[in-house]
Amino acid sequence: MSFALESVGLTHADGSTALADIRLAARQGESIALIGPSGAGKTSLLSVLGTAWADQATGTQQLLGSELRALDARARRALRARIGSVHQAPPLPGRQRVVTSVLAGRLGQWPAWKALASLAYPMDSAGARAALARVELEDKLFARCDQLSGGQLQRVGIARVLYQQPALVLADEPVSALDPALALATVKLLVEDAAQRHATLVASLHAVDLALGCFARIVGIRGGRIAFDLPATQVSQAQLQALYAGEDLPQPTQAPQPSAAVPPMNACR
Repeated sequence: MSFALESVGLTHADGSTALADIRLAARQGESIALIGPSGAGKTSLLSVLGTAWADQATGTQQLLGSELRALDARARRALRARIGSVHQAPPLPGRQRVVTSVLAGRLGQWPAWKALASLAYPMDSAGARAALARVELEDKLFARCDQLSGGQLQRVGIARVLYQQPALVLADEPVSALDPALALATVKLLVEDAAQRHATLVASLHAVDLALGCFARIVGIRGGRIAFDLPATQVSQAQLQALYAGEDLPQPTQAPQPSAAVPPMNACR
């Protein structure tokens, strides 16, 4: 089992509910897409899986074979080294070189001397270059992060996770700044990489067509609760409309088919 959340809840400091009674489990190697309206709780759920709310969240949190609350600080750090995160706006220092940002994916796995040395002199430029090549940014290896566009920064963040090779990948709107064709290729890359390594991938996506077309399992979230947890082939248009009630259903990233009841199901195939 990759992770298991049982009756997990999370309340913000202002008293508002971020998550309520979340029951979600995944086998190692599964790829899951989280969909739902803005503010539904997708980012909060990913943060819980990333151990950010280890002590604030209620319920049971089992991650990669460990009960989170039973771990001491050192064990939690070791656990986090096995989890990779892709952010909508990657927290990459502007003056940092791209090669250093990519190699940071393995800082938690390296001994302290190697991690410190790599900050001054990249320890594995070839490995970083190979990861960047997978997201078509090989030529940006020694560029500074503040010289890149928002879409390029997102791809650097993805390259960092590809280089890290974690057991659990958490991606929060990982392609929001990319054009439709590049977004499709990037989501496909994340799914295929996870499958090849038998890693677990959980990604929140605004683009419903990408979620349905690239992921076998779809979890719909609304109001901090799980509305449905279904195979992609069983998600109906009525369920999508109920999930996004009160706001427009996100438009497909590619030209829609006039007769389609739901967004295209074969985008990644």
